[in-house]
Amino acid sequence: MTPSMTIDDIIIRTELQAGDIGYITHLHGILYKKEYDYGIAFEAYVANGLIEFYAMYNPEKDRVWICEHATRIIGFLLLMDRGNDTAQLRYFIIEPAYRGIGLGRKLMRLYMAHLKSRGYTHSYLWTTHEQQAAAYLYLKEGFVLTEEKNSSAFGKPLTEQRYDLNS
Repeated sequence: MTPSMTIDDIIIRTELQAGDIGYITHLHGILYKKEYDYGIAFEAYVANGLIEFYAMYNPEKDRVWICEHATRIIGFLLLMDRGNDTAQLRYFIIEPAYRGIGLGRKLMRLYMAHLKSRGYTHSYLWTTHEQQAAAYLYLKEGFVLTEEKNSSAFGKPLTEQRYDLNS
């Protein structure tokens, strides 16, 4: 990120393009290994979830927000329809150099607006106790921590957390 770069320099697109699934998987694998020491099982989890999203994609219900700066993907968020007026928030990630400029808040506002415009009455997400900055954004939008469970699914002991939002 350059010192004069602002959130206005970031393009957010809402359609997947060739290479996006692989790049988003790669970005999660690299960043979560570096920042949280997650193993390859986490990268496989992301890859499988993105493949599931693509296989079930419905442009009337589902949405991606792909953040680019200088034609490089630097952030991502996904809304996945789960039926019964329920959506799942998944794969919220922003490269470290682009954190703190309001991009996370902007993505959450876009998520919430799409949720409302498509008539969803419920949304949920799964994360871990280590994602405190993201959890702050979820709580600020009205999500509530509803479940916690111990896990070693990503190659280390952690607490998985579920957040729910009812509108």
